[in-house]
Amino acid sequence: MKAKKLLAAALMLSMSASALAASETVPPRQITVNGESTLQVPPELATITLGVTEEAEEAAAAMAAVSQAMGAVITRLKEGGIAAEDMQTQQISMRPVWSQDRSYDSGGRREITGFEASNTLMVRVRDLDGLGPVLDKVLAAGANRFQGLSFGVSDPAAVIDQIRGEAVKDAIRKAQQLADAAGMELGPVRSITEHGGGGGRPMMAMEMARSDAMPIEAGELSFTHNVSVVFDMTVPGSE
Repeated sequence: MKAKKLLAAALMLSMSASALAASETVPPRQITVNGESTLQVPPELATITLGVTEEAEEAAAAMAAVSQAMGAVITRLKEGGIAAEDMQTQQISMRPVWSQDRSYDSGGRREITGFEASNTLMVRVRDLDGLGPVLDKVLAAGANRFQGLSFGVSDPAAVIDQIRGEAVKDAIRKAQQLADAAGMELGPVRSITEHGGGGGRPMMAMEMARSDAMPIEAGELSFTHNVSVVFDMTVPGSE
């Protein structure tokens, strides 16, 4: 009789352990929602890439002409209030200039008729009201190549800090709507994953103050941040 009782107790313990194990293997009810936040801000600085290109019959003469012109450009920039740390040489190059026709005397081969030298400079302009005059000055000094103009802010991380929390709030709002629609209760946050976003895209045009200088439209910059948030969900009244 005692053995039967022990067997029954062992059987009950085994069934309880199996039920507990089964409950532990049931996957939790969860929902994953993407949150996004966007902020438009006025630009605080501009970055321009400009250069000087010159041709001459001799390579040394071409490079000397480029160096003289770029020196004048840098002088004008400094006179316009551009600090030395806001200027950086990007590329210096030299390439041969080939003849267009294949003459019979040269055996049908193209010949080198000269050399083209280039010097490219990246410039950061922090006073946007002076951007138009700066461009006029460098053109007058000898800059004859422009490879890009972009606007930005001095501290992009500070802008992202403003919208990071708003992206999470957006995810919570969406998750609550989905849980309500499904007749569920929204549980705690399980994980948050940042996907970053974009920044510096030009938006609405905003004309800069200027006189008769080169017309420049700074516009606004749009910064976006995205997150993925995983929430638990429970059946109402299940706890």
